[in-house]
Amino acid sequence: MESKRQQKMASLLQQELAQVLQRDLPHLFGGGLVPSISAVNVTPDLAVARVYLSLLLGNDAAERVAIIREHTKEIRFALGKRIRKQARVVPELNFFHDDSAAYAAHMDQVLSKLDIPPAPPEDEDGEADQPERPRLFN
Repeated sequence: MESKRQQKMASLLQQELAQVLQRDLPHLFGGGLVPSISAVNVTPDLAVARVYLSLLLGNDAAERVAIIREHTKEIRFALGKRIRKQARVVPELNFFHDDSAAYAAHMDQVLSKLDIPPAPPEDEDGEADQPERPRLFN
């Protein structure tokens, strides 16, 4: 369970990192789509932040995350300039690919392929025809 302090720092980092990647350092992506930040988790001492990037388009997610990891110092420096009034120390940034959107699309596809039989018809009084269950107590 995250403390309020961790949640506030994670929210601040998520907003400011998005601004850094979109406005300050878009050249890192070679004119391609800038990844969105789906989540940020901060350790209790606020020293390390795990940043989850959502890379929706393209199959080169591993390459794009590797590029971001190579430029972590540059990203952290730009982030530090933006949050210097709100945070005493800029946390160490660890970037990870968030594939939850792809997983959700896969699960949606799996569920759409299921053959689910229709529900049994209902009687006039609104109850479905079901076999009578044995009574446990009289």
